[in-house]
Amino acid sequence: MPPPVARSGSLASPIPNAAAGRRAGRGTVAYWSECRLPPTFQSWFTITNLHIWLLTTRLRALPAPHGEHHIQGLIDHFFLDVEDRIREVLQPQAAPDALPSTAEQVRQQATAYYTAVAAPRSKGRGRAPESTVSRQMKIFREQWAGLGMAFDLGLIHGDAELAGAIWRNLLGARAAHGIAYPAAGTEGAEGFRRTINPSGEIEKYGKIDDEALRREEARDDGSGVHDFAPTEIDLYVRYPETMATLVAYVRREIVRLAAVPDEAIIGGKERGVVGKEAVGLDQLKFGRLADAQKVAGAIIEEVEL
Repeated sequence: MPPPVARSGSLASPIPNAAAGRRAGRGTVAYWSECRLPPTFQSWFTITNLHIWLLTTRLRALPAPHGEHHIQGLIDHFFLDVEDRIREVLQPQAAPDALPSTAEQVRQQATAYYTAVAAPRSKGRGRAPESTVSRQMKIFREQWAGLGMAFDLGLIHGDAELAGAIWRNLLGARAAHGIAYPAAGTEGAEGFRRTINPSGEIEKYGKIDDEALRREEARDDGSGVHDFAPTEIDLYVRYPETMATLVAYVRREIVRLAAVPDEAIIGGKERGVVGKEAVGLDQLKFGRLADAQKVAGAIIEEVEL
């Protein structure tokens, strides 16, 4: 059964620099442009989730019990980071009161008693509704599990299956019901359509009828991941190349990670020294999507010849 592609209720607002944008990693912009993913919290989660899965493919090969412990630690820290970012988005820090100008500082310091300039006081941060945070975490946990199962299957069954997993999970299953052409009279807002998974627990659509399903598909959830409008159908022309690039990227990174020695991941006594916890882990840094584009381009040229 295909994994969930629905993103209803997800954090689809633009990413604040201090929240989801920080530690986004190099090459994130390439995913936004190549995959037509908007710079939203949902896009950040999807891209990061893909790379979490890539790391787990290597960690599973570690000798017991290191593999299990490393994977559990990675997933725990991933979702701690997700929750931290959710709370930061839902309860943004108010801007601190303006600092006194230089002239004002001089004036205050020129008083008889050299009154110290009071430090700026930040306004309090409101609490994010726990029910909203819990719902978002449940949505992201299901997306994490769905992507992992789909990509595991693609890893075993071949590139076509892997491309399908990428299309459903990373590209939002655009055009799952066909491409809407201008001639079909679906110009503008009437042509909006997104793909959802009626069986997804996060959607609670197990008993939804066909008409209600169509209405839900036509509702903009703000994630930016939906079918291209009839006036943008040319964007589908590059879809096969995009999926080939992403498949090449996934395969290349898995092979590269497989060559990293266990000792570099598990570490030795040196890792126990403060300040040297990350020694050797630079080998786990991911490559660039642009490099995979070159590989995919060469393959496509061979096929055309």
